[in-house]
Amino acid sequence: MANVHELARGFSYLECPRWRDGRLYVSDFYTHQVLAVDESGSVETIAKVPEQPSGLGWLPDGRLLVVSMRDRRVLRQESDGTLTEHADLSELTTWHLNDMLVDDAGRAYVGSFGFDLMSGAPMQTSNIVLVNPDGSAQVAAEGLAFPNGMTFVDGGSTLVVSESFGNRLGGFSVSATGELSEPRAWASFGPAPTSSDITEVLGAVSVLPDGICTADDNTVWVADAVGHRVIRVAEGGSIVDQVTTGDLSVFACALGGSDGRTLFMCAAPSFAEHERRDTRESVLLTAKV
Repeated sequence: MANVHELARGFSYLECPRWRDGRLYVSDFYTHQVLAVDESGSVETIAKVPEQPSGLGWLPDGRLLVVSMRDRRVLRQESDGTLTEHADLSELTTWHLNDMLVDDAGRAYVGSFGFDLMSGAPMQTSNIVLVNPDGSAQVAAEGLAFPNGMTFVDGGSTLVVSESFGNRLGGFSVSATGELSEPRAWASFGPAPTSSDITEVLGAVSVLPDGICTADDNTVWVADAVGHRVIRVAEGGSIVDQVTTGDLSVFACALGGSDGRTLFMCAAPSFAEHERRDTRESVLLTAKV
């Protein structure tokens, strides 16, 4: 089993890691910052997002896109460092935005909560919105059980999404222009929960898939937010490898590093907002895989 090491600590709650140009970019929710961390653990603030940053990605010209969760916008960082609105998704979604995946053409797939998770509201399904490079947007998929981390497999022809409260990874075929097919179960971890009570849902799932990234053999690494582990999953649902994180829960992962074999993991004692907002107990872990 891979040995886990601590790269950096002192964060509020890390999510949505992305490796690019020798550094890991990551959102720290409750300090409202997008950060970049190098392999020595040195941290730089890249942007401040008052309404809470989440998913990250880049346009083909290198400009950063960042999800602004609470006001349901995607922001774009210009060359002078300023943030401007790239897309307003408030009319296409019903609660906070979530993670985001940006393809090589600059199309962004953005998930959303669908309900007030942190207040314990009844669970509702949600959607994925496709934001085109020009900022225009439309709903790309509906009826998902909390769409969370996303990644491409099959050379970009398949999008895999963590359905955190569905006990599965959903799969979509991707058209040449970015449209998504009807969803299917790319990997199932057991029966889908039938309750709308979030406590009952959490007790019913065997895996709670959160952040996700693609391995070089077309399997995917998935942060299991209730299992204190990151699992490597093959299509269908077989778990072929795992990295455990001890007492810490893990909520997102990314592959990168100078050799491409470093698994970066965003870990914290819990995901509960009231427990994380005023603490600095989130850590960034690594393992060679």
